[in-house]
Amino acid sequence: MIQTDVLILGGLSGITAGISCRRHYPDKKVVLVRKEGTILIPCGIPYIFGTVGGPQYDVIPDGLLERNDIKLVKNEAVDVDRENKIVTLVDGETISYDKLVFATGSLPAVPPIPGVDKKNVYPIRKDYHYLEDVFEEMKSVKDIVIIGGGFIGIEFADECRKGRDVNITVVEALPHCLQMALDDEFCAEAQEKLSETGVKILVNTKVESILGDDTVSGVRLSDGTELKADMVILGIGAKPNTSLAEKSGIELGFNKAIRVDAHMQTYTDPDVFACGDCAEKQSFFTGRPVNVMLASIATAEARIAGANLYSPVHHHTGAISVFSSVVDGRAFAVAGLTERQTKDYGMNIVIGRAQAPDTHPGGMPNSTMTKVKLMFAKETGVILGGSISGGRSVGEMINVVSACIMHRMTANDIVQFQMGTHPALTSSPIVYPIVNAACKAVLPIRDCQ
Repeated sequence: MIQTDVLILGGLSGITAGISCRRHYPDKKVVLVRKEGTILIPCGIPYIFGTVGGPQYDVIPDGLLERNDIKLVKNEAVDVDRENKIVTLVDGETISYDKLVFATGSLPAVPPIPGVDKKNVYPIRKDYHYLEDVFEEMKSVKDIVIIGGGFIGIEFADECRKGRDVNITVVEALPHCLQMALDDEFCAEAQEKLSETGVKILVNTKVESILGDDTVSGVRLSDGTELKADMVILGIGAKPNTSLAEKSGIELGFNKAIRVDAHMQTYTDPDVFACGDCAEKQSFFTGRPVNVMLASIATAEARIAGANLYSPVHHHTGAISVFSSVVDGRAFAVAGLTERQTKDYGMNIVIGRAQAPDTHPGGMPNSTMTKVKLMFAKETGVILGGSISGGRSVGEMINVVSACIMHRMTANDIVQFQMGTHPALTSSPIVYPIVNAACKAVLPIRDCQ
């Protein structure tokens, strides 16, 4: 039997939880159990098939664990005896623990479409060897159909075309691709960018069945149209991987995720914590459960869980939901609520918009026009969300917006923001778009107060 103070079950968020624990409690022994031989960077998976050129270039090295004195056990946990604090592995080995962390992540959602089990139909699993097989198979295909026009589907469509002579079609059931994440004007912009690359996009359309004998040969759409396909990629989302937690008697909540409090401690057992995609999320804005699975949230939760194992140090304030993506070189990002979401919640809002080149002057090489849209509560002026499109700087600009949301800054606060600028790196301080969008919201907010 292996004995440890802290036992972590899982991969990416488990690594972060382990490092956090070691920082706060350097005298505690930490063991991490995972069945995967190699851990992939989840957000980098689409880029395996284009930009980076293979799964071997999208891995998290185990040296990160070694440097933090975390013992890695490559095995699979199959049973948790919470009363005796013992976890049993698939080969019969056992590990005793004082504190247990579930960081078991998520599994791809597989729709009940007839034919979904045919060869060359691929859900996107976070498995190195599985994706290695997909990568090799993709070398010989000519027609790829991607089911789902969210970030997974769009990023796969953008990447799989690179360096390949293939026909790619994205099939999305909603009126716009990325509609669950972006407002309509940004959806339209992203779709236009992807269409310019030659990717065909079908919206308001569902896949009725997947055709072929043992191997996929095409898909039939809800309107009867048949598309040729020798590979189908399923990009319709994920579900929490909580079967072991459920088996061990841990209470599950919304979407069958593990119920946790603001310290990432389970409601069932004070010595069991959970973080990442397997843990339940509450909205920063409403406190209601939300189905959000982002690596940024997972690692934030993992840092909180690791710090709180033996003493309450950090408090989770809820999921803001901050994310970004790139479509044919143009970045799209959101923090907090979109305009569509504020309407769904019945909120009264004021919108501030601004745009400016991300260099000054705008004629500098590689300059890109940046568009910013900010949502503020009409009654208080507090920022509720922001959407940005533009160049590479968007990835960090959206993090600034997230910080503003987390600290409940008002439009007036943001107007007074002191930014650092440089001609080659940022917009001009005169037209810095985050500040200018807030400026345009100040008077309408003031008129309502």
